[in-house]
Amino acid sequence: MIPDILQGVLNGIGSVQTMLFTDVVQPALYHFGFMDYDEDAYDAIYWVLVGALQILFMYALLRPLEAWRPAEPWSDRKATRVDILYTWITKLGLFNLVFFVLLQPAFDRLQSSMVLHGIPTIELDAMWPGLTDRPLVSFFLYLIVLDFAGYWYHRWQHRFGVWWELHAVHHSQRQMSLWTDDRNHALDTLIQSAFFAALALLIGVEPSQYVWLVAFSNLLQSVQHINAHLPFRFGLRRLLVSPAFHRRHHAIGYGHEGTHYGCNFGVLFPWWDMLFKTASWNEAPESTGIRDQLQAPAGTQRCYGEGWWSQQYLAFMRIAQRMGHLGRGNVVKN
Repeated sequence: MIPDILQGVLNGIGSVQTMLFTDVVQPALYHFGFMDYDEDAYDAIYWVLVGALQILFMYALLRPLEAWRPAEPWSDRKATRVDILYTWITKLGLFNLVFFVLLQPAFDRLQSSMVLHGIPTIELDAMWPGLTDRPLVSFFLYLIVLDFAGYWYHRWQHRFGVWWELHAVHHSQRQMSLWTDDRNHALDTLIQSAFFAALALLIGVEPSQYVWLVAFSNLLQSVQHINAHLPFRFGLRRLLVSPAFHRRHHAIGYGHEGTHYGCNFGVLFPWWDMLFKTASWNEAPESTGIRDQLQAPAGTQRCYGEGWWSQQYLAFMRIAQRMGHLGRGNVVKN
């Protein structure tokens, strides 16, 4: 029954995609002389439709949970408004559209070069014929591999100072909510898109499957950031990253500090934190944000920006400041 429902959803999205392309997008491309981008535009519509479904799910199921069982009560939700903007931009695939237009030709050349020089992709779905080539099995196999890479990508974001200044946009939100996941610097999002697209290409993920891998991962990450008490029991919280587990990662004094430059880096699964000893299971509610946002003497009351543009701009200013200090031979701590 579930496969039939999924197939019905896919068929519905495909029908809407074709209709929008034929009746709206293609005439516009023809009118403005951009027919060279017709294939990219057709693919972009799919991203937009899948993203719209994610946002619909978030509004319908996750937002009521926050209202019903908030983990942290707020009298003012103003700080979360910019995160909603991030969510619409990211979920609707606008960054992916930029990626496809600017970087897809380079990846196409890379793929052609690999074929020309006889460099094979790592076809994970062919590891065990009859099992790993089943759609759901291959889907979760790819998901695990990409999640393992995501764990290390996340650790690098905290480990390297310049990269941290980009990632700090995400951590500077002190009112975590279901919208917080997509609060990321635009440059960091493009780097991440290129990194995981290249990895997906290497391990043989089909483009249509990659869209759903990204969508499924993003949706679970939205659940992790939710401002609600969710009943993750012992077994489940060892299987999936829970909101309490990820909140510890955002907690002041824990998520970015310490001998490992933080804890709980797992994207979907806590297994990698358990394996590499970066897991912290404290589930008590804690204040989130970055230490230097606090008032003196605990911090410097540093401003990371309230609006989208200011957050993007201030990240570059922090990088310039950091690079200036490094250029004079000073050591800059995270």
